[in-house]
Amino acid sequence: MVMGSMLIYSLLHLTGYDLSIDDLKQFRQLHSRTPGHPEYGYAPGVETTTGPLGQGICNAVGMAIAERTLAAQFNRQGHDVVDHFTYTFMGDGCMMEGVSHEACSLAGTLKLGKLIAFYDDNGISIDGHVEGWFTDDTAKRFEAYGWHVIPAIDGHDADAIRAAVEQAKKETGKPSLLMCKTIIGFGSPNKAGSHESHGAPLGDAEIAATREALGWTHAPFVIPSDIYAAWDAKTAGQAKEQAWNAQFAAYQAAYPELAAELKRRVSGELPADWGFESQKFIEQLQANPANIASRKASQNALEAFGKFLPEFLGGSADLAPSNLTIWSGSKSIMDDLAGNYIHYGVREFGMSAIMNGIALHGGFLPYGATFLMFMEYARNAVRMAALMKIRNVFVYTHDSIGLGEDGPTHQPVEQIASLRLTPNMSTWRPCDQVESAVAWKHAIERNDGPCALIFSRQNLTQQPRTPEQLANVARGGYILKDCAGVPELILIATGSEVSLAVDAADKLTAEGRKVRVVSIPSTETFDRQDQNYRESVLPSGVTKRVAIEAGIADFWFKYVGLNGSIIGMHSFGESAPAEQLFEEFGFTVDNVLTHARALLK
Repeated sequence: MVMGSMLIYSLLHLTGYDLSIDDLKQFRQLHSRTPGHPEYGYAPGVETTTGPLGQGICNAVGMAIAERTLAAQFNRQGHDVVDHFTYTFMGDGCMMEGVSHEACSLAGTLKLGKLIAFYDDNGISIDGHVEGWFTDDTAKRFEAYGWHVIPAIDGHDADAIRAAVEQAKKETGKPSLLMCKTIIGFGSPNKAGSHESHGAPLGDAEIAATREALGWTHAPFVIPSDIYAAWDAKTAGQAKEQAWNAQFAAYQAAYPELAAELKRRVSGELPADWGFESQKFIEQLQANPANIASRKASQNALEAFGKFLPEFLGGSADLAPSNLTIWSGSKSIMDDLAGNYIHYGVREFGMSAIMNGIALHGGFLPYGATFLMFMEYARNAVRMAALMKIRNVFVYTHDSIGLGEDGPTHQPVEQIASLRLTPNMSTWRPCDQVESAVAWKHAIERNDGPCALIFSRQNLTQQPRTPEQLANVARGGYILKDCAGVPELILIATGSEVSLAVDAADKLTAEGRKVRVVSIPSTETFDRQDQNYRESVLPSGVTKRVAIEAGIADFWFKYVGLNGSIIGMHSFGESAPAEQLFEEFGFTVDNVLTHARALLK
């Protein structure tokens, strides 16, 4: 829920979290710990960033999935060290957002019995009374999803709410929706029950009237000691923490290896042998070339890395046979509560927001897949992952017009650039199985933000590399093919277009030209390298440059300059076999040569 931001800040302060009264006074001010919408990482007790309506419930579904799966993997008889309910608040706006349907439908199917949602049913949204645009029978809707629904709770009666919570806890086979009837602006004599109290200040006169109506005589930000004492949860919290610590100590004594593994996973650390094993796999790929689609290379990486990473919790939005996200160790959590794979159904937005909840809960490294084009459905959840700086892997296949006959509705054009332009998103578009494995390694090791891994439908030619070139793949951009001395021309490419650049360079070299080929699988990673390295790859003195990518052309001016040349997309695609489309839109060796020769004149 979004608009309860000051409510959660107030409760955190009253219950004893490190959030002072001065922090509350700085509500919505620059660099404060109390921004207008709660943001993850700013204040203790804020477990996710909320703001875009409907995503809080999705995060909660992810947290509930994570709790149940982690419990199934680690708990043992008499040792329930992972055991908590997940609570979430929803408003009318959350109910109207389509993504809430996606997540709540899946939650019912998965029978997430420890998920409890409070519905703040006040009948008001920004435009006014919702009966003009929201007349759903919410109780029947959630019953149809398979939820346990408790209707007609007085949302202003603490005893009624407490009784409903206890009733919900007893229903272990279904998530619970507690429908709490409330009055927005409760206590305000003139604005209660009105959209005027939704987000705007009440005003001095109405504040005075509300104080009188509620019988509150204390000055602003002055809280009587008896109220502080009644709300203070530090002593109770310490007792519960000590009890859990004792419980975990007993678990650790009985199952030392499991306890160590649980601590590793919750902390986000990688296995001790991860660095050695992952690098060995990458070197083996380089030594054993294979011309395969990068989506298949991605599956091979999952197969190799999954054996060392039980924290993987993967999934796909009903495209597993195409995304190739299932490996030999994948087990559906529907078939085995201790599994590691989620069939999300056709729910791209819900999947991505649920993945955010899983990542925030801890203990797992979530990955989820769809076609790159359908990232658009999930765009805001992907942005939220970047905003929260959480460890999450978004897998996108069928990366260009190379998708072929399904046509422009399914062929991404501007999506790669959109991801690259998202702050704190690390985006990779590899050119072969080696770069694909390096991309996965980077995504697994990154702990300060999400990654988007973009893979092809069609087969790609593996490129030869020296040990130095292989090491430099991880730097996001590197010299794949070079000439003697200073190059006259640099060809820059990513993904399926790298082989075009290499073939064109071979022909130009045969003509006596000095040509360098630079592969940039991750522009963001390359841009973060030191100036000396970037200059060594793209010397500022070499201004004759051609960029080649089957995506929107405009992105590449930052690398080729205004006088360089770009072979990219300037329109949507067409429905035809991939080979015909690449020729139609100029992704051919001959067209690369035409652009190169024009610059070399």
